[in-house]
Amino acid sequence: MSVFKNLPTPPAAPKKPVSDTRHGITRTDDYAWLRADNWQAMFKDPSILDPEIRRHLEAENAYMNAAMEDTKPLQKVLFSEMRGRIKEDDSSVPVKDGAYAYGTSYVTGGEQPRYFRIPRDGNVADETIRTVLLDGDKEASGKAYFRLAGLDHSTDHGRGIWGYDDKGSEFFTLKVRDLSTGQDLDDVIENTGGGGVWAPDGKSFFYSALDENHRPSKVFHHIVGRPQSEDRLVYEEADAGFFMGVGGSLLDDFIYIDIHDHETSEYRLLSTKDLTAEPKLVAARQEGIEYSLTEGGDVFYILTNDGGAKDFKIMEAPVDKPGKENWREVVPHKPGTLIISHMAYARHLLWLERKDGLPRIMIRDRATGEEHAIAFAEEAYSLGLSGAAEYDTDVIRFSYSSMTTPSQLYDYNMVTRERTLLKTQEVPSGHNPEDYVTRRVFAPAWDGETVPVTLLYRKDTPLDGSAPCLLYGYGAYGITIPAGFNTNCLSLADRGFVYAIAHIRGGKDKGFAWYEEGKMDKKTNTFKDFVAAADYLNQQKFTSYAKIIAEGGSAGGMLMGAVANMAPGKFAGIIAAVPFVDVLNTMLDDTLPLTPPEWPEWGNPIDSREEYEQIAAYSPYDNVGAKAYPPILALGGLTDPRVTYWEPAKWVAKLRDTTTGAAPILLKTNMDAGHGGASGRFQRLEEIAFEYAFAIKVAGKM
Repeated sequence: MSVFKNLPTPPAAPKKPVSDTRHGITRTDDYAWLRADNWQAMFKDPSILDPEIRRHLEAENAYMNAAMEDTKPLQKVLFSEMRGRIKEDDSSVPVKDGAYAYGTSYVTGGEQPRYFRIPRDGNVADETIRTVLLDGDKEASGKAYFRLAGLDHSTDHGRGIWGYDDKGSEFFTLKVRDLSTGQDLDDVIENTGGGGVWAPDGKSFFYSALDENHRPSKVFHHIVGRPQSEDRLVYEEADAGFFMGVGGSLLDDFIYIDIHDHETSEYRLLSTKDLTAEPKLVAARQEGIEYSLTEGGDVFYILTNDGGAKDFKIMEAPVDKPGKENWREVVPHKPGTLIISHMAYARHLLWLERKDGLPRIMIRDRATGEEHAIAFAEEAYSLGLSGAAEYDTDVIRFSYSSMTTPSQLYDYNMVTRERTLLKTQEVPSGHNPEDYVTRRVFAPAWDGETVPVTLLYRKDTPLDGSAPCLLYGYGAYGITIPAGFNTNCLSLADRGFVYAIAHIRGGKDKGFAWYEEGKMDKKTNTFKDFVAAADYLNQQKFTSYAKIIAEGGSAGGMLMGAVANMAPGKFAGIIAAVPFVDVLNTMLDDTLPLTPPEWPEWGNPIDSREEYEQIAAYSPYDNVGAKAYPPILALGGLTDPRVTYWEPAKWVAKLRDTTTGAAPILLKTNMDAGHGGASGRFQRLEEIAFEYAFAIKVAGKM
């Protein structure tokens, strides 16, 4: 029996067929008209959206609201629970840097963070010594959407660069603040990626600018007090297939220009001794070769997969001769042990690695070569390495949590090996870890591989197939979904749900090969792994097919679209947030922000018939068919530059026209936000409460 009753007639998007022929293959898209022709301008000014498109999206929102009307009381309860688990006036543990320590805090009821500083060894609890440098709530006042990009202070601590996006389009505006007075200077830098890197003298900074297609194609040098029009172009990347970022070394002697796509990288260095010089190439880009730099005084440490080091190794080179011909191995490649990131300090080299799905921090004494590890004993956990803001230090910072253990922040002395617990995440409404169980199980895949699945449920949850399950997956770009503490999912566990994360191929949970086996021509492994996880949970009676609600967002939304086509009967419902479902059309449109840089991940269907056919075979939108789909909730953002709003809109229109079942297909478009959804911390909880209410309703647990 359907849990959705007395629904109004859903919107029926008119069909306006548009045909496209590539490689001798013709496709017809009935809903191509939902793509705004003026999308570049619309992202900056949503009011210019074509009225017909706006009316359709608003009609979809009205239908969605009618379908979810009976969940509004539940949404309020869920929101209250989630908010009750947040310490509203929380404050970070400040990070020491020079004469000060910098941190962030919130006020009770506040949506946005405040950036503050205190004297280096001051007591963060002493409000009299705390200087608020930037009040996010004040800056966000009167804006429907507001996202801060952070505050970067200059080396002399006199000024700060801060950035904001007030459309959700991820075009950030930068401003410069006098940190002694709290006043902004006249400098306004538009269309940036969101941050900047100070030159050591605090009189100028470097930033990346976005072009009209939202690509960070240029790095500029801005001198404080001058207009943006006078900024010097430092480097321009001609290849639209590459992203670009700018950063700086802890020792303030180099500006890094990082150029990369998903499988190839290149660095250029600018010495801060001559800010007007041309950046110098470290190692020319070579397809499939990645490397990244961190400075160690007289050497650079280079993390790379060069020479067949699939799971990466660490090299070193003289700081004045960093070219590849001078690279020397210091941490060898160990197949199956993936080195994720690395850092260097005056006396220590450290790196974060993952083996068998679990992370650990490795530390090497640079003088003696002696190594030791920071690791934990739980079956599944998350580890974060934040390092330190200063180079000449023996103390670093890391975080630890698991699905049952609230986040813990530690200072760690790399010499004495002493851990100092700085903070444990508070759950004001209460949390007893002993009430819950975290497990790591392994689901057999179709080809003999095993897929790790992390589970969270209450101890008293019956494991007889009757428990509903929210099964989450992502599986792209090599991104690993950590098994960390999440207060929100406790609202599901407390209602008898099993909360599950499927660590499917396309991520790097089991090493770099796990990523390679879930991309390009092997992409369907990602989808099959997720279905295998559902099969295993059903067979082992953690849940049953009739109780599994699948969830994924962005590239994980593609996963949702794919499994809806592959195995609709194995899911009671599907939640697809900002879903990348129109894969073929998007990869054929090289004007879209992410298309050229994404070709190494999905394939280039413009140039290659083979890759065209590979994508066409699984692209969710292109493979919607006459079958009984389960209830589906798709969520989009009008100003989303990553997964454009028309992808979920077209997908829902086609699903609704094609399905042979009676289950509702719902679309919710946030008309005031982009890819990340609402920007405020409580506004975001309202969105999660809405998604969870859908899952609870579909599971029949209201």
